[in-house]
Amino acid sequence: MTFSGFLKTDLVNYPGCVAASVFTDGCNMRCPYCHNPSLVLGTATEKHTEEEVLEYIARYRRILDGLVISGGEPTLNQELEGFLRKVKALGLLVKLDTNGTAPEVISCLIDKKLVDYVAMDIKAPIVKYRMFFHEHCPSIEDSVRQSISLIAASPIEHEFRTTCPKSILNPQDFNEIAVLLGGLEASVWYLQPFNPAVTLDGRMEKEVSYSREELLKIADSVRNTVPEVRVR
Repeated sequence: MTFSGFLKTDLVNYPGCVAASVFTDGCNMRCPYCHNPSLVLGTATEKHTEEEVLEYIARYRRILDGLVISGGEPTLNQELEGFLRKVKALGLLVKLDTNGTAPEVISCLIDKKLVDYVAMDIKAPIVKYRMFFHEHCPSIEDSVRQSISLIAASPIEHEFRTTCPKSILNPQDFNEIAVLLGGLEASVWYLQPFNPAVTLDGRMEKEVSYSREELLKIADSVRNTVPEVRVR
């Protein structure tokens, strides 16, 4: 397995942990606001081998709590399970960042105790998901629903999160996402601002995010449906 990004010390992306983070190439979605366009398109020139990552983890496992694997979309890589087995054998926690389009992979990793934390992006209400998808997938809506259900029902730590550009999500969309996540009392839904600094679609660099104050009001408005909604 190879990676197109390797952050050796990450104090942000694994809550409560000192972690390293690796990033995989390739994604089956084309979110216009994506801040990792080179990973999505497979054009990143930075390359790191599995051996390099594992050697680093083994050397510094006394100070590292975990490893974050992100992308791109990690669940597309057929070598993912084998790599995570090696990471777990070194005694580290594993956090998976995913778009939730491969519920069978997520379920397998949870069942085999190869992940300890899953963060799933909720892009929009289900009816808008087609605007993000790149590859043919007749069952994307069902896949997203399945991933939400199995992650929420799992015993591992997890979160759902939504990036919030105004041009893509209108206020009613948050209500519809809340209904999608409704009843998941043990789950947390994070609303996070859109950052236009680097985007897959250059036109998004002129777009704006909901402000923190606006997101706090949205969070308040949907708490009857999703009790644990927070703003990053």
